[in-house]
Amino acid sequence: MFERHEPEVYRAVAGAVVLVLASIAATGFLAGPAAASTLDAPATYASVADQNVTIEDEYVEPVPERGDTYFEAEDPDGNWISYINPRDRYRSPYLGDGSGKICVTLLNEAGEHVVGESVPNTTATVPTGDSLEWHPDADPMVVEFPLTEHYDRPLDADQFGTTSDLPQGDGYLDSHCIEIHGLPEDETVEYGEVEIDGEYADWIEVVGYIQVENEAWDTDVDPIADAVPYEEAGGWTYHPDGSHGQVVIVLQLDPPEDAYPDTTETDDDAEGDDEAGTDDETGADDTESGDGDDEQVRSDDAGADDATGSGADRSPGFGVVLALVALGGGALLRARR
Repeated sequence: MFERHEPEVYRAVAGAVVLVLASIAATGFLAGPAAASTLDAPATYASVADQNVTIEDEYVEPVPERGDTYFEAEDPDGNWISYINPRDRYRSPYLGDGSGKICVTLLNEAGEHVVGESVPNTTATVPTGDSLEWHPDADPMVVEFPLTEHYDRPLDADQFGTTSDLPQGDGYLDSHCIEIHGLPEDETVEYGEVEIDGEYADWIEVVGYIQVENEAWDTDVDPIADAVPYEEAGGWTYHPDGSHGQVVIVLQLDPPEDAYPDTTETDDDAEGDDEAGTDDETGADDTESGDGDDEQVRSDDAGADDATGSGADRSPGFGVVLALVALGGGALLRARR
């Protein structure tokens, strides 16, 4: 014989069931939106801005510091600084305090200093006058690219830019120069237009000339914006209160379009792969849709859930909650009987 329970027991059990079901329903409602919010948040991708495409990367070499092999001297008054240049020569016999520099700097398409690795077997030639025929690197001055393959000291001067730490320059070497000392203080130094020859001569554009005469070189200049045509440069004449002159010949890489890597074929292949993948997925969907009307209905229902965001969290809906409450109410009624 089964033991007979009192109605109060049934009522207690039914009430507990209702409370448990209500708690489950409340948990579903609270957790559902949070889960849906996490899953539905769109992925964030880093945005890559358009950048200049260069045929050659910037060449970066810091200037020598005090105590380094190639550090030479610095003006105690902070007006200038100099570095040892293996192409620096003193005239013999020494005829005066006339001095100067003739330099070449090469820029890439973005205006960054480079050494010509992209233009091998190419030279820049600067004709010089009789006043420099005694200099072993002049008459004419020939600069061979790439600089790193032809010179132990490919760059020797910091001609451009500024920094608070130095009286001249930005702290990085940027030019290939010859230096001259010992000229008479009334001498005229002349040079001709630069000539580009060799395998990649048509890749190099002559931007212009930056010349300073009878005063210290000012590095706060722009190698492109401040360059002038040869007709506005070409040399200088010393005088007793101005016995120094410099020129930097500015060259810039300007390769033809077919010199750059062609990404068109790669992009077309990627687009073709995407289209092929779309066709494969479409075919798979068509095959699965043929399994029966019931499966198609389930697929449609799933699509509706995805569109409303309710299918992602898998939380109980209002229909389930109402059903649970109804079951709890039925149990309570039976307990009262």
